[in-house]
This record gives sequence, structure tokens and C-alpha cells, in this order.
Amino acid sequence: MKRRTFIQNMAVSGTGLLLASNSATAGIFNDSPNKKIIIGVMGVNSRGDFLAEKLAALTDVEIGYICDVDSNAMNKCIAKIEKATGKKPKGITDVRQLLEKKDLDALVIAAPDHWHAPATILACQAGKHVYVEKPCSHNPHEGEMAIAAAAKYNRLVQMGSQRRSFSNVQKMIDELHKGIIGRVYFARGWYANNRKSIGVGKPAPVPANLNYELWQGYAPRRPYKDNLIHYNWHWFWNWGTGEALNNGTHEIDVMRWGLGADYPNRVTSGGGRFAFKDDWETPDTQTIVANFPNDTALSWEGRSCNSFNSEGVGRGVVFYGDHGTINYGGGNGYQVFDYDNKLVKEIKDETPVDAGNKVSPTELLDRAHLQNFVNAIRGDEQLNQTIINGHKSTVIPQLGNIAQRVGRVLNLDPQNGHIMNDPDAAKLWSREYAQGWDLKV
Repeated sequence: MKRRTFIQNMAVSGTGLLLASNSATAGIFNDSPNKKIIIGVMGVNSRGDFLAEKLAALTDVEIGYICDVDSNAMNKCIAKIEKATGKKPKGITDVRQLLEKKDLDALVIAAPDHWHAPATILACQAGKHVYVEKPCSHNPHEGEMAIAAAAKYNRLVQMGSQRRSFSNVQKMIDELHKGIIGRVYFARGWYANNRKSIGVGKPAPVPANLNYELWQGYAPRRPYKDNLIHYNWHWFWNWGTGEALNNGTHEIDVMRWGLGADYPNRVTSGGGRFAFKDDWETPDTQTIVANFPNDTALSWEGRSCNSFNSEGVGRGVVFYGDHGTINYGGGNGYQVFDYDNKLVKEIKDETPVDAGNKVSPTELLDRAHLQNFVNAIRGDEQLNQTIINGHKSTVIPQLGNIAQRVGRVLNLDPQNGHIMNDPDAAKLWSREYAQGWDLKV
């Protein structure tokens, strides 16, 4: 089947696949309803360390394995989980060896972006369920491959769009769809930070605690430099996806959800690397605009190096309708204004949100999304953010980056988001892989 036809069919049948997958997994724990779910966490230097800690606190969940190419990060996380639970997880460097473990039920992926889709695909092939942090892929084609793997191997794959599990955000979207501000036709989102220059990296010996070959994995090989690992890889196209996917995926997912939109038919981007002259390749200042065939549009503004707030917060979303406006400040509360800009409703949640927190801006709210993943494995709930929906939200900023790199508007097939009539831009739909690292479903 041609890729276009396949992805169209996947988009249509996504709900059915999810239900089938839930049905297939619901019986796993029939013999022992209190059986623990054994989880392995891949990539624990930052976000993965946080996820391991939060998952370990859930009832009948055991962090059985910690996987990282940095032995220091791995050992630190193992010690933290052992202290918290009294049981020491096993440390494994290579995720492919981890996935051979028969007692492993699910893989949590918080490794660098270029590993997200490959690890998801490998895990599905090994019969494991997956929680993959956003973005679910480094490029659009990998997202399609991840969807195919989840379907082929009948596995649950949840993307880390945590706001899908925030109770008041769910309520806000429900009210939007019921017409609380009339027909919603435009959404504006933003993210702001004050990141510093990463400088100009120098060639350096790979640290003894780091398996750099395995860290690069499927990505084409690049020499090690002293300003790359552990965080600055985000700003290099070979491994990262820039601020648009590092953070913008969250706002874009909420906006697409509220607009009731699927794939866009037009995407453009403006911006660049303006703040510093250094090795940073992706934009530090960027505005992505996407139009949808349901007569709606969204814009997302990213400012990596200027943290001036918009609407009083460092990240958020505003929905505009023909009878009013909703202001969502990025946490678990929102405000509703009428057409004359009068506040008519406010849903408050005092849970603090720190937009500049690199690990988890919504730390105290994220547990709900992890609990949903665990409950779905048990067959008690459906996933709040399936890989199909995750891909739809990931592909928008990916297309924004492609538009930025080629310097022009992209016209798209609204059935699947594929780039039309632009061969140069279409080349960035996928990527080349390192020799010997073949990614197949």
C-alpha cells in the first residue's frame, strides 16, 4: 500500500484501532488484577528521571529497568528509585537489550528526539506498550511509521501531551465544542524562555561515562563537541527539533484540539536565530501559522531567548470565537470572556505552573497523564493521547520547521499533511539514517 493511502486509512480507522488495542490488552491482568506493571524508562538525565519518580509512586507500578547511555545518569536514577521504593531497578545501556526482557510491560521514552520514534517502533515490535515524550518523532515520516507499528503489533502508544489529561482543560475543550464562545475560528499560542548562548563547541574526547555511538543511534554521525550533551542537542537539526517541538507541541496540541482540526492544508513560518551568534541551528524566535480545511487557523510564537510574558504568563493559548474568547494560561484553569471582553466565567486551579522549568512546567499536574497510561494498559481506560492524535499535533510544528528551512509557504494535502508540489521541501519529510541502522516497521 502506498504511504499516502496507508496514512489516510490510519487516520480514519484510528479510533477503531485504539478500541481494538484496549480490548486486546484488557485481559492481561485477568488472572491477577493486582499484578504490577513493570516499566522500563529510557533516557533519565532530566525528564526521564522525573517520569521514573512519578511512575514509581503509582499503585501497582514497578520501575524494573533504567536505560541510559550515560552511566552517571543511569546510576543516579537507579539510586533515587531504590531510595523511594526499596527496590533497585536494573540498569541497561542499550534499549534493544532492555526490550528483550520478558517481564517488561511498557517502555517510557524520554531520550533525545531522534530516538523517540525508533524506540517506539522497536518497543512495539517487542510487544511492549509505549509512553513516548513529545515530539513523538523527529520527522513526519517517522510519525507515520510509529502509527503503523502501534497498529501492526497491537500496542498502546501514548504521547506525553499531558494537558490531554488535565481535568479542567478537558472541560474547557468540551465547552468550546459546545459553543460557549460561538464558532471558534482562530487560536494563538506562545512559549517564552530566557535561554543563554550555547557558544561555539570544540572537539573533545567523549566522556568515559557516555556511550556516544549509542547516543547517536539512528542519526547520521557527527563528531562529539563539548557544547552538545546533555541539553543543547535540542538546537541541532541532526538530533533535535527546536523550540517548536521541544515546547510548542504542547500549545499546538491544545489549539488543534480546541479548533476540532486534523491536518492543515497550509503552513508557513517566520523567524530565525537572532539572539546570539553561536552553534545554535534551529530558530530561537519563530512564528508558525497553520490553516485548516474546516475554516480555522492557529499561530504559535516561540521566543527562546526573551521571557517577556504574554497575557501575564510565559506560555498559554487564547481561543477566539464569533461570540467571545477563552484565555488558557497553560495550567489547569481558564477564563471565558464575552464578545465585549467582559469576564463571564473563570475556572481556577491553584496548582503552580513554571513556564521556564526545563523538566516539567506542569510537574504537579502530570501524574494524571501517567495514570491514564497505566490504566489503559490494565484495560480500564482509553488513552487520552494516542499516537495518531499525537502525530497530528507533532506534524504541524514539523511542517513549520520545514517551511522555515526552505523559506516559503507549504501547501499540504489535508488528508495527511503531506507536502504538495514542492520536491525540495518534501525531502525534509523524512531523513537519512546512519549506516547499519535501518528503521523498519
